[in-house]
Amino acid sequence: MLKKLAVLIFFALFQSASAGIKTPADFFGFQPGADRMLFDYNSLISYFEELDAASARLKLVDIGESPMGRRMVIAFISSEENIARLADLQKINKKLALSAALSESDRRQLVNDGKVFVLATLSMHSNEVAPTQASPLIAHELVTTTDPELLEWLSNVVYMMVPCHNPDGMDMVVAHYNKYKGTKYEGSSMPGIYHKYVGHDNNRDFVTLSQSDTRAIARIYNLDWFPQVMVEKHQMGLYTARYFVPPMHDPIAENIDAELWNWTTLFGANMITDMTKSACPGVSQHYLFDDYWPGSTETALWKNVIAMLTEAASAKYATPVFIEPGELSAGGKGLAEYKKSINMPQPWPGGWWRLSDIVHYEIVSTKSIIKTASMNRKTILQFQNDICKKEVEKGKSEPPFYYILPKKQHDESEFLNLLALLQEHGIQLFQLKEGVTLNNRDYAAGDVVVPLAQPFRAFIKEVLEAQTFPLRHYTPDGDIIKPYDITTWSLPLHRGVAAMEIKTRSLQLESSLQQLVGNLGWNHSEIPAYTAAVFSADNNESFKAAFAAMADGNSVLRLQNKAIIQGKTFAAGSFIVKGKINEKWLNELTVAPHFVNKEIKAKAYPLKLPRIALVETYFHDMDAGWTRFIFDAYKIPFHVIRPGELRKIDLKKYDILIFPDADKNVLISGKYKSGETFAISDYPPEFTKGMGKEGLQKVAAFLNDGGLVLSWGRSTTLFTDVLDMKKGAKEIESFKLPIKNISKRMTQKGLYCPGSLLKVELLSDHPLTLGMPKETGVFYRGRPVFATSVPTFDMDRRVIGYFPQKDILMSGYCEKANLLAQKPVLVWLKKGRGQMVLYGFNPQFRASTQGTFKLLFNALLLAKSSS
Repeated sequence: MLKKLAVLIFFALFQSASAGIKTPADFFGFQPGADRMLFDYNSLISYFEELDAASARLKLVDIGESPMGRRMVIAFISSEENIARLADLQKINKKLALSAALSESDRRQLVNDGKVFVLATLSMHSNEVAPTQASPLIAHELVTTTDPELLEWLSNVVYMMVPCHNPDGMDMVVAHYNKYKGTKYEGSSMPGIYHKYVGHDNNRDFVTLSQSDTRAIARIYNLDWFPQVMVEKHQMGLYTARYFVPPMHDPIAENIDAELWNWTTLFGANMITDMTKSACPGVSQHYLFDDYWPGSTETALWKNVIAMLTEAASAKYATPVFIEPGELSAGGKGLAEYKKSINMPQPWPGGWWRLSDIVHYEIVSTKSIIKTASMNRKTILQFQNDICKKEVEKGKSEPPFYYILPKKQHDESEFLNLLALLQEHGIQLFQLKEGVTLNNRDYAAGDVVVPLAQPFRAFIKEVLEAQTFPLRHYTPDGDIIKPYDITTWSLPLHRGVAAMEIKTRSLQLESSLQQLVGNLGWNHSEIPAYTAAVFSADNNESFKAAFAAMADGNSVLRLQNKAIIQGKTFAAGSFIVKGKINEKWLNELTVAPHFVNKEIKAKAYPLKLPRIALVETYFHDMDAGWTRFIFDAYKIPFHVIRPGELRKIDLKKYDILIFPDADKNVLISGKYKSGETFAISDYPPEFTKGMGKEGLQKVAAFLNDGGLVLSWGRSTTLFTDVLDMKKGAKEIESFKLPIKNISKRMTQKGLYCPGSLLKVELLSDHPLTLGMPKETGVFYRGRPVFATSVPTFDMDRRVIGYFPQKDILMSGYCEKANLLAQKPVLVWLKKGRGQMVLYGFNPQFRASTQGTFKLLFNALLLAKSSS
């Protein structure tokens, strides 16, 4: 009788919790994770809206918009009581995260009253479909469960789920999958990038915060909710371990407190234990993924959040794959071979691997994270405040103590943009009320000071210092453990902004500080009557003004020489915009132009808006996507053409052809090449057409006939060998530009540069370097390495930028950097009536190298002849 009563009570509770709530299978018409079935973003959000309306355990909150205007949301899932008091819990989080001077009694009360907030962001890489496809199942279980254990966890934890980190990409991938489902191309890679601009690189944007979806996610832990735990859900390749959980592999960031790493280890240990118990073989740890660079979502680590990622082996989207045991492999960091080991104690044996398998792994790992957070609620909440206090104390007792950014900067616009970015990261900024002298250097009133005695000290130090890669080896004096991604991200160095690291504490300086609230930008209400406006060539945003004004039909001129205009000095290359300026884009500027109401007598030449063609492959061409983003941000009009179109298109419609960093073989043949072997991609064939010999000949003729070609990175190898072009109906002219790529030789001699900032000296007073200082830092990856030669016939060359003789490395890591001494890295070339600019570096790398943007912008404005 008692047993029967318990069953009746259980069903009554279940029916109460689930009343009016559709199961995911009922809502979508299939069980999420089913073979060959995917739902899209609108359906996903519609389901969460139903859960929000039907359950008091879930609250849906808007957090921003995607780059293509889709609504971004976060779902708070917890007990009814916790959801009802979210605002109070949010205040507790903020106090624990940011208040280093709490009394012990206040802190004890906050810990008693608080809950652990666990932030999960899902499927930022949109071909990694499983985490988002699992999200309705996770949410439904949590809002309908009557399991006493789960309910206890929800009483201690607020689970914050961003069900899709990349809404635009999700719809692109689902549409592509459905288009080819049932054909031989089912499960093929989606052509292009699954994002408006940056594709896979959205997980490289959490320092720069250039994209609206990145900013929406980062704001959760920077400014709004201050969760204690964060996990980013990813997928990896087909043939390796089935799942990765923390801890990470070396190298790890040296600015992160040891206790944070230990917490990630605890969460990872519980995940692998719970997953093994729940029939999830093939879980690995200490494998492949390091945590040295702060560009990913786990930048939250530098904000004192216990931040982690997981990685599941992929299927072909929702199409199952069968993997033979002999096809399973591992290699690199942590797993030298696919064998039972301490880093993978229960290997997966092979066989069918389905989306439903990945969904199961996601559900189990998510519940494990919630369980660990619940079991350690008070300890985690106390730790959040402990580490806040510890970081503030470090800022008072360990150098560096401050970074000072003088208000007088070469590029004022980038200085102001950097300040705004730091504030968006939750960093407090201060200004000097009066001048001070430190270490025999004078600092003026108004200079900006960033003290390190702040809760986010680790982040401040990480992004304002020059990077030194922490060398770790597999064996003593053996091969180094190479970085997973780049090795430099210093915001001042990348932006060309002066920032002084102060290693001596000064009470005089601290007594002279006043907090900077808002920003230091131009007050747009102060616009006098004017007939023209002058924009300094030193500022990046002046180029935005020039391009926007040309597009609006304003007359735009450029100063030939340095000039004094109504009492203010402007460098050569500064812009004069005549007539009334569009206030919409004028209000976007941070630096006020010099408004004038008299005739300007300085020598200047008129500009016209160039007709730009940007060559972008379909092979997830992120560098081209970043270029499109920069062009849109700076009001630069352009047209995208695909390599296969170059054979047919009339290039006379354009003034400029741009080849961003892309593999030469993909550009020419639509195939990857390793050594002498070509690899066939898994893109549908209509997206794998290269330009071929005929297309390259047309590009050469475009150059010869007066066109301008810009190329950087790997694509420059299109132009460093013999080129052919048609002359008339039958005649072919072969020529070799006076430049070659010697990177293979340098690599054989030991050059290794995995993405670092290197010093470059620039030729002054050249059209390409207008507005630039004599020296700058460029983002460089060890290729190409140029060598020029004396030209023949109708060709010429000038080295515009070259590596110095010594002290080449500015930030990051570079082996045998001395091999680059005096080597050209920016070269202007002439052929016939045309011009070419070859960059050995990426001038716009991930929208994070503002210090070299002008070297690209100036090239877009090159006159018909240069020398």
